[in-house]
Amino acid sequence: MSSELLDFDAALAAFDPVMGLEVHVELNTASKMFCGCTNSFGGEPNTHTCPVCLGLPGSLPVVNAKAIESAIRIGLALNCNIAQWCRFARKNYFYPDMTKDFQISQYDEPIAFDGYVDIAVDGEVFRIEIERAHMEEDAGKSVHVGGATGRIGGADYSLLDYNRAGTPLIEIVTKPITGVGAKAPQVAKAYVSFLRDLMLSLGVSDVRMEQGSLRCDANVSLMPKGATKFGLRTETKNVNSLRSIERALHYEIRRQAALLSAGEVVQQETRHWHEDGGYTTAGRLKSDAEDYRYFPEPDLVPVAPSREWVEELRATLPELPNLRRLRLQAAWGFTDLELQDAVNAGALDVIEATVAAGATAQAARKWWLSELTRRANEAGIDLAELAITPAQVAELQALVDAGTVNDKLARQVIDGVLAGEGSPAEVVAGRNLAVVSDSGELAAAVDRAIAANPDVAARIREGKLQAAGALIGAVMKEMRGQADAGRVRDLVLAKLV
Repeated sequence: MSSELLDFDAALAAFDPVMGLEVHVELNTASKMFCGCTNSFGGEPNTHTCPVCLGLPGSLPVVNAKAIESAIRIGLALNCNIAQWCRFARKNYFYPDMTKDFQISQYDEPIAFDGYVDIAVDGEVFRIEIERAHMEEDAGKSVHVGGATGRIGGADYSLLDYNRAGTPLIEIVTKPITGVGAKAPQVAKAYVSFLRDLMLSLGVSDVRMEQGSLRCDANVSLMPKGATKFGLRTETKNVNSLRSIERALHYEIRRQAALLSAGEVVQQETRHWHEDGGYTTAGRLKSDAEDYRYFPEPDLVPVAPSREWVEELRATLPELPNLRRLRLQAAWGFTDLELQDAVNAGALDVIEATVAAGATAQAARKWWLSELTRRANEAGIDLAELAITPAQVAELQALVDAGTVNDKLARQVIDGVLAGEGSPAEVVAGRNLAVVSDSGELAAAVDRAIAANPDVAARIREGKLQAAGALIGAVMKEMRGQADAGRVRDLVLAKLV
């Protein structure tokens, strides 16, 4: 099999990509899907387990009502139909991290189906059609010990941790995504990013991709230009970052194009993404229809949400993230790049709250995306976890607007607020940071700067006004940055021009 990669542009000149995305979302319910065990990430291995999630003989599952509610709200937010009657099924397979050798899932009767979302990429809108969103339980985790990669290949032995077994999952499956061309990797990334933001706004998951609470199986195949029949697909499993989704699809398109251009055949198989090297490797072959021997779960009653309940849940839906962004961008006057920077920094909420507290949108953006983002990154925390509130940022900007402090002094004010010294006004008073505006004191400092720099003063008298910057800098240094630079400039020019 060829190991070469075709140039991406050349690949798209010859082939049309077809994608299918399967996104797994772990729900943040207090307990697991079918038992009362704690549903939380981590913990000592095999401590969040019981006979039900371990599949011990005689144990019986009970459906988590909160998980059903979350599934319906997710389906509604994805513009899906909500089933009036559906049931769980047993998906049978042998795998060591599911002790009962079957997974409770949904097969031909999902709780939500036939939905869509609209995704914008570079100003172009793509409609992603949703085939289904169904409920299931997660499997446990295999821990491979030994070897260099943490994978089973090369490991000395494997251990099993069943803490994750039984975690409530929603699997969101798209219909085939066509017509996206060279933007296929970007569309996939934008779609999963949309789902991540949507789940956060719904409050149904923490969507921490690094912990696996949101992960994507990315299917892709190529059709020769002008063809109508889909090609054989590969499924890159459990991709757990937005950047990796884009990179993995980019790689697979180039790899498959190289094979087809060389007259070879794409194997229908699972693939594993290697983040460190930026490539995929073969997993297992997949037929068109795997025989999981689905049959209805005999220990669980069907789920039949009333239409009244569904409408009550519809009323709880928040403003969708994409609509909220459009509204905020229009209100704030942000460019597309400014808005995307705020989104990428996770700053929309704090900027909105700062604006609500009285600051302008640009001032709020300035503080949160520069000084405060830097401090959050240094501390390894999210912006919202910083010990400064949007109201305090708005108060700080009000002090700048009033001329009480300048931007340089404002950074020292932030130091004080983060250190727990009180509000911005209290820090200014406590640290004596207010800008000096006394004309007599400033005039005396200007006189000293002129006396100490006669050559600079002479150049200004000759009309070289740009030289005033040197004297202004000298005064600012003497005043420890607490002088009003504009006032200092006026005094310098009044004395020398």
